[in-house]
Amino acid sequence: MKVLVTGVNGQLGHDVANELACRGHDAVGVDIAEMDITDRVAVERVMGEVKPDAVVHCAAWTAVDAAEDEENISKVYAINVDGTKYIADECKKLNCKMIYISTDYVFGGGGTKPWAADCKDYNPLSVYGKTKLEGELAVAKALEKYFIVRIAWVFGANGKNFVKTMLNVGKKFDTVRVVNDQIGTPTYTFDLARLLVDMLESEKYGYYHATNEGGYISWYDFTKEIYRQAGSQTKVIPVSTAEYGLSKAQRPFNSRLDKSKLSDNGFQPLPSWQDALARYLKEINHGTN
Repeated sequence: MKVLVTGVNGQLGHDVANELACRGHDAVGVDIAEMDITDRVAVERVMGEVKPDAVVHCAAWTAVDAAEDEENISKVYAINVDGTKYIADECKKLNCKMIYISTDYVFGGGGTKPWAADCKDYNPLSVYGKTKLEGELAVAKALEKYFIVRIAWVFGANGKNFVKTMLNVGKKFDTVRVVNDQIGTPTYTFDLARLLVDMLESEKYGYYHATNEGGYISWYDFTKEIYRQAGSQTKVIPVSTAEYGLSKAQRPFNSRLDKSKLSDNGFQPLPSWQDALARYLKEINHGTN
């Protein structure tokens, strides 16, 4: 199977391309230099030349706070909405499958009940969330052979993420303040990439939620476990989002994603986030073992 992977230089795109290659598929990775997704002509040209059997669309504007800046909003829409639509339109022409990577930010984040994969109770609170939702809708409108996969709290070897940030902060400070009222579950891109290729090898299309297993936690809980596994003595102090108060974008308090649809459709759930974190720390040479 020939698979076009957008955003191949990012955390997830990097791991998806590697997983495809490991399984003997022909992975064609592109980033902005090879295919500017905001340029419809470029998308048509590259996809027309590659003629993929499937596309894994990992490219996106993911800087959540910067997306709120007036000078960036049109660019965020061009990448997350227009770019996604151009790719979906080409997938339709080429009759190929598409995986669109989405986010917990499409939901308003109220209450404590986990969001079901097929829930349509959208209420994005940020520009990032609104544009990712519009991307979802563009894919679902254009295609029948699609997977929309919502993920949350992503970490991987190839890029910046919360784990790396906390490790760096822990080297500089004896104490850190971390919010304890935003609840969700982390997602390790190495594990997610395996699931995404499993999906591509199937025809079980639709909406899915995919994070690691291991229960719902706060960013405070996550940070404590990062430091415990890394052998750091940095003290973690829990604070509310209001007390923390640094973010431009409003973030969902409830990022609990119900992942039961995965096993219902025969897909193997991801390992626990604790196990994923341990493997990740070893991967980036921060593990204690």
